[in-house]
Amino acid sequence: MAVRFRFLALKLLAVTILVMPAVAKSLPHLAPQGTTQQLIVDDQPFLIIGGELGNSTASSLDYLRPHWKLFNELNMNTVLAPVSWEMVEPVEGKFDFAILDGLIRDARAANQRLVLLWFGAWKNSMSSYVPAWVKRDQARFPRVALPSGRGVEILTPFSSANRNADARAFAAMMAHLKQVDGDRHTVVMVQVENEIGMLPLARDHSALANAAYAGPVPDRLMQHLAANRDRLEPELRRLWDMNGSRMSGTWAEVFGTSTWGQEVFTAWFFAEYTEAVTAAGKAQYALPMYVNAALNRPAKEPGEYPSGGPVPHLLDVWKVGAPSLDMLSPDLYFPNFRELTSRFVRPDNVLFIPEANNAGRPETAGDAFHAFGALQAIGFSPFAIESITGAQKEQLSKLYGLLRQLSPLILSARGTGRMAGFRPNILFDNTVLEAPESVVLGDYKFTVTYVDPWTPKADQNTRAHGGIIIQAGPEEFYIAGSGITVTFDTATPGPAVAGIDSAWEGRFEKGSWVPGRLMNGDQTHQGRHVRLPPNEYAVQKVTLYRYQ
Repeated sequence: MAVRFRFLALKLLAVTILVMPAVAKSLPHLAPQGTTQQLIVDDQPFLIIGGELGNSTASSLDYLRPHWKLFNELNMNTVLAPVSWEMVEPVEGKFDFAILDGLIRDARAANQRLVLLWFGAWKNSMSSYVPAWVKRDQARFPRVALPSGRGVEILTPFSSANRNADARAFAAMMAHLKQVDGDRHTVVMVQVENEIGMLPLARDHSALANAAYAGPVPDRLMQHLAANRDRLEPELRRLWDMNGSRMSGTWAEVFGTSTWGQEVFTAWFFAEYTEAVTAAGKAQYALPMYVNAALNRPAKEPGEYPSGGPVPHLLDVWKVGAPSLDMLSPDLYFPNFRELTSRFVRPDNVLFIPEANNAGRPETAGDAFHAFGALQAIGFSPFAIESITGAQKEQLSKLYGLLRQLSPLILSARGTGRMAGFRPNILFDNTVLEAPESVVLGDYKFTVTYVDPWTPKADQNTRAHGGIIIQAGPEEFYIAGSGITVTFDTATPGPAVAGIDSAWEGRFEKGSWVPGRLMNGDQTHQGRHVRLPPNEYAVQKVTLYRYQ
């Protein structure tokens, strides 16, 4: 009898296990890790090794379909794809998600994740992606105005009708996304609008805007300025101080009447509008969301670049005005990559680069190594990825293949102080600073040289050189990259000289290290350095030791 009951109990247990629902995986989200944040997808850390489509590519599934093979050949894991308001809501209140559904279906078939780009009220400042029923009804959906009264092809952020219509459409898309992808998480993040900013002036001069400009600076912004005076972005602090550091007043009284003061006003109302759209979307399906920035450049005033977007000197304004956003993210099309990206690394902002310049540039490798290794980026994505061909395709495939191998190491090292990234610094005027640079990891100092000593200088493009170093143990390091030579010194008390115990060339397969050649002799200059030749992408597992 006891045996029979035990048998029945086991049978019931088996049936119970079979009918129990699978444990649902959490939504994609950001989670703290050390000094930074980690993107979590299906309960695992995820590094976006991506590419962004050209603006019109995703509007036709047939046009896009042949390119999915390319994305896998490039070793990508994520595609950034636009979804436009004009396609989602061609008739007011009637939504069409056929393109979105097909995009998700094809991404799944190619084993790719997606980041959706909401081309709503603004795309590259302009309102060209709004539906025709919005474009043609200027009385209901007002536009930005010049001082002359002439309209600009930009919806004004001061109109509740504009904001509410945009937010409704975005919320409808997010609700649909939850329905079709809430259990699969093909889509891991969403960009809200695209490169927001005012052109060709620093601010809107419509009646709605003028009334707001004459009103008081909101208490929320003033309280943030006061509480964070010593931590404000320096340009904003300087502008506030120049006008007397007032604790209240109109926009002109607090920030002055210059174009820079007007830009703060513009930024606040763009941020508030974007907050309303973001919050409406998150109320339906709370994926990580960000906005991207068209950056300013030297000697240009607001309006000569898109005024009021989430550019470096306005990050404080955007953080207060749009708290539902998870990130403010730079689009990089200027040479001074290191300078610009560093401005977006803050305790309250993790770096994501949705447009890392155009696909196929030689600088891409160094940019990626620096972004992931030095700045703890959660993702990197060149623009117009479907257009890459030939040798450029081959180089990016090799780079991304190496980054895919290194992803588990990078993810475990982010925010821990065990990782460094390198690329030559390039100034805005395109000057390449090729001097060696050093960093300390653990007990050792690493010096990276960007000019390869064994290759004629005329045959090198140092813009393409760079690398990443990840500490895996007290004396164990992985050194990866292209065109760099690394030497070693001690950095802590003890035996004063650092030497190479061993240096193995190799690769990772499914997260496990597979050694290749044991590098020695001429390949390490008789134990003096680790060299990663130009035009190749390699990783070496290096064990150091110390002696007197």
